[in-house]
Amino acid sequence: MNSRRLELLLNFLQKAPEDAFTLYSIAYEYALAGEHEQAVAYFRRLQQLHPTYTGTYYHLGKSLEQLQQRQQAIAVYHQGLEVCRQQGDQHNLRELQAALNNALEANEED
Repeated sequence: MNSRRLELLLNFLQKAPEDAFTLYSIAYEYALAGEHEQAVAYFRRLQQLHPTYTGTYYHLGKSLEQLQQRQQAIAVYHQGLEVCRQQGDQHNLRELQAALNNALEANEED
């Protein structure tokens, strides 16, 4: 994790606590560092404040999978697919569909 970048982002967040990009960036930094509980907390906050921010759902689902919470991840992927359809976001729709398919296949293997 780039601690300097995270420090800057957290400072930005103090000035604009509901800024979607800042929340996403903080969550993503935590996910990259393998701190998935922290990542999930920030992705959930982002999801609550900005439910149409389509990039949230893929990374939230992936962090949930890393925490062995596959059923929750599957639910998040489904939510994200619906949001992407509503927003017309084909790129994130494809990514979420692939993530959902992989999670469902892993479920069948367990």
